[in-house]
Amino acid sequence: MELKQVAAGIAIGLAALGAGIGLGLIGKSRLEGIGRNPESSTKSFVPALLALAFAEAVAIYGFVIAFMILG
Repeated sequence: MELKQVAAGIAIGLAALGAGIGLGLIGKSRLEGIGRNPESSTKSFVPALLALAFAEAVAIYGFVIAFMILG
């Protein structure tokens, strides 16, 4: 196993870890907010969806960087 393969694995692993933690925290915060104020569920949908998309982009960036390392 070459060092490039190890670096690519670490890059995608850390990106996935960061994205997973971020997605979990965003979901937790939205559910807590809805639990405290159920009427806010429609108002918080779009901002939560955008935040989830940006957090997921971190994993995609890690995936791209892993391929760049291998290439």
